[in-house]
Amino acid sequence: MFAVIRTGGKQYRVAAEDVIRIDRVNGNPGEIVEFGDVLVVGGDTPQLGTPTVSGATVAGELLQHTRGDKVIAFKKRRRKNSRRKRGYRHEFSVVRITEILTDGAKPSKTATPRLKREPKPKAEAEAAPAAEAKSAKTRAKKPAKTRAKKPAKTATKSKKK
Repeated sequence: MFAVIRTGGKQYRVAAEDVIRIDRVNGNPGEIVEFGDVLVVGGDTPQLGTPTVSGATVAGELLQHTRGDKVIAFKKRRRKNSRRKRGYRHEFSVVRITEILTDGAKPSKTATPRLKREPKPKAEAEAAPAAEAKSAKTRAKKPAKTRAKKPAKTATKSKKK
């Protein structure tokens, strides 16, 4: 099943477990966000909205807030000694779509659990001896050779006759 939602003046085709980057929405990471402007619900029996599908919502988990690349607007008027430089970074939200709901159903209050890769305690224990071995190598390095300085040449002046 898929849906077409409208948010931030743009339309997105989404399905369950899709991760999308949209214009910034209010909320903290980990919260559930609802999108009420559902234009199309697809599947076995597609529903087209006029302009939206009544009773349909899309729920998603807010993963993080990010910023886009910096855009520089530089204006120069030649021969006038006039310059203007402005920078701008657009703000985005990353959302994982959890459910597509129809017939006025409410989204679940909690986010779907995801498997996280947690570091194994054994990996941390192995990392410590490796760090010690590395520091021992750096201590065992030979000291840097120092060059003896050559004595400065004395300048001799010749007398004119």
